[in-house]
Amino acid sequence: MKDNVDIHVVLATPQDMDDFHTDPVEAAERLNFILHGVYDNADEDIDTERLERILHYTWEEWHRNASLLDIDDDELLDWVDHTLATWDDADNSEFY
Repeated sequence: MKDNVDIHVVLATPQDMDDFHTDPVEAAERLNFILHGVYDNADEDIDTERLERILHYTWEEWHRNASLLDIDDDELLDWVDHTLATWDDADNSEFY
C-alpha cells in the first residue's frame, strides 16, 4: 500500500547533491520532483516493497545524473510514467 511509504524519507537535500551538481539546491528540487512524481503516479494499492524499490531506483538513477538540471518537467514525467509502466519488465536488480 502506498500509504505505508513515507515519501519524506527519500527526498533529497542540497547536501545530498553538492558533490555532483553545480546548483545543489536546484538539483535537489528536480530530484524531489521526480520522486514525488513516482509516488503520486503509483497506484494506491501498489505493494509497499515495490514502491520502495522504485523510489530507490529513481534516487540511484538521478542523483548523480549530470542532465538532471537540463531536462524539462514533461520529459521527467514521461520517464516516471515509463518507469512505473515497465518496472516488471526491467532488470533493476542492481539497485536493490
